Amino acid sequence: LKSICEVFHCPVIGFAVIHQFQNLVTDNVEVVEGDVAVISCRVKNNDDSVIQLLNPNRQTIYFRDVRPLKDARFQLVNFSDNELRVSLSNVSLSDEGRYVCQLYTDPPQEAYADITVLIPPGNPIIESREGQVIEGNETEMTCTAMGSKPAATIRWMKGDKELQGISKVEETYDHMFTVTSQLRFIVTKEDDGVPVVCIVDHPAVKDFQALTYLVVHYKPEVKIIVEFPDGLPREGQNMELSCQAKGKPHPQQINWVKVDDDLPSHALITGTDLYIENLNKTYNGTYRCFAANSVGESYDDYTLYVYDSRAGEGAPRAVDHAVIGGVVAVVVFAMLCLLIILGRYFARHKGTYFTHEAKGADDAADADTAIINAEGGHNNSDEKKEYYI
Repeated sequence: LKSICEVFHCPVIGFAVIHQFQNLVTDNVEVVEGDVAVISCRVKNNDDSVIQLLNPNRQTIYFRDVRPLKDARFQLVNFSDNELRVSLSNVSLSDEGRYVCQLYTDPPQEAYADITVLIPPGNPIIESREGQVIEGNETEMTCTAMGSKPAATIRWMKGDKELQGISKVEETYDHMFTVTSQLRFIVTKEDDGVPVVCIVDHPAVKDFQALTYLVVHYKPEVKIIVEFPDGLPREGQNMELSCQAKGKPHPQQINWVKVDDDLPSHALITGTDLYIENLNKTYNGTYRCFAANSVGESYDDYTLYVYDSRAGEGAPRAVDHAVIGGVVAVVVFAMLCLLIILGRYFARHKGTYFTHEAKGADDAADADTAIINAEGGHNNSDEKKEYYI
């Protein structure tokens, strides 16, 4: 006991030491302006000591369960030996400050609860430097969140992509804050109609945002479509080409020309379509469709090649001749291979043999005897050799 009292400078008696170790605690409070704040003074190991709550001016709000301060916004929520809990309704900025929980011990103990009043910003305002922007150019937007405490933070989203803006914070005379964020980026035609969202983050509010939609102007995109005929264009057929153009603003002008030549005399332009009757080879060439709006001009080309009227019939015949030629080549090759094989076979089996007249000539003493020995009685005694392949 002596060492403890030497540290805390307390009298060396049992109850005084117990008082010194009573634990008085409270918590800081953040409250949105207009809401209710609750202050809790809690005591551990209380020995019936008195708890009271003081305002930032050290005026007594509650002494035990009695409210000396005549401010009906303060109401007793709970009172016991271990807790004094008080609510403050309709909180305003003037209520901000340090509140004191006090425990009557010897010496008295104090704990402090800081009330911070949060003031949400006004509705965010998003502005664009121009109503519409041409693709490839830079656009600039600003988002402003005014009159908040503490200062808000601002984020930007373009579609599902987050963009980084540059923020500026200004403190007003009444200790409020205004935040302005500036965003710049290059637009493309794909950005047309995409939402740009300004998101305001503040502890007093959630999902606070403003949005605008991008309006992007871009020059036309042009594509030529062959409406008919299907397949190869042939002499004598009719042809229709359709020019499809998309842009913003919508193309006001669409023109057809033939590159390096005049359009055929039979050509007819109806709206965005080019119609040509009775095709012939003199119509061959490149046909171009121009589309223009206030942003610029674009074009697409179609190259026409007119085939013979029989072009569709000749193609299968060419295929048949090719097949027949291939078959003939295979047959000729097979016959050549067969002749080579037979030639080699007979070359290996060539030999000599005696004719009927020459049989027995080897054993005869003379020609007459050889003739007599011969079975056929032939009178040709010369050895006959015959070869065959």
